[in-house]
Amino acid sequence: MRRLSVIVNAALASRAFYPVVWLACLTPALLLGWRVYEAFTGADPSALGVNPTETLLHMTGRDALSLLLLTLTITPIRRLTGWNRLQSIRRTLGVWSFAYALMHVTCYVVFDQLGDIAGIWDDVANRPFITMGMLAFSILLVLAGTSTNASIRWLGRRWQRLHRLVYVAAAAAVVHFVWGQKADIREPLEWAAYLAVLFAIRIGLAVRKRRRAVQAAVTP
Repeated sequence: MRRLSVIVNAALASRAFYPVVWLACLTPALLLGWRVYEAFTGADPSALGVNPTETLLHMTGRDALSLLLLTLTITPIRRLTGWNRLQSIRRTLGVWSFAYALMHVTCYVVFDQLGDIAGIWDDVANRPFITMGMLAFSILLVLAGTSTNASIRWLGRRWQRLHRLVYVAAAAAVVHFVWGQKADIREPLEWAAYLAVLFAIRIGLAVRKRRRAVQAAVTP
C-alpha cells in the first residue's frame, strides 16, 4: 500500500496528469462525434443503431452520469487514502459531467422533441422521469455556472453549501435513469447501488469527523 501511494502521488504530481484527465473526459465526445459522422455521411449507416436519437440520448446520458458519480468519488478516495491532489480535478470532472448533460438535453430538445416547447413542457410536467432529469440538469447548470474562481470568491462560505446540491443532482439523475428504462432496469440499479455506497461513505466520514471534533473539545 505504501509503494502504491508513492506511485499514485508521483502520477498526481506529474504535469501530464491534468491534460490526461482532460483528454479522458473528452474522449467519449470524440468517439460519439465519429459515430455521428459515419452515420450521417453514409460511411456506416448503422453506426448509431436502428434508433439514432435513442442511441445519442443513452450515450450522452451515461457519460454525464458516470462523470457525475466519478466527481462524487473523488472526496471519499482523497479522505480515505490521503491522495489530496485528486481534489484538483474534482471541479473539472463536474464541469465535464455538465457538458455531457447539456449534450443529452440538446439531443432531447432537438432530435426527440424537434424543438417543440409545448411538448417539452408537457413532458416535464407529466412524465416523472423527465421531471427528474430536468431537475438534475437544472442543478448542474447552476453548479457549472458557479464553478469559476470569481464565483467562489463572491459566494464565500455559501459556495460550499450551494455545491452540496450535487448530491441531489446525482440522486435525481439516477432516478431519471431508473424510471426511464422500459424493461431491464439492472444497469440503472447498479448505478443506484454505487451512489448509495457513496452516500454511506460520505455519512460515515462525516460522523467520524464530528466524533473527533467532540473528542478534541472535551480533551483537556
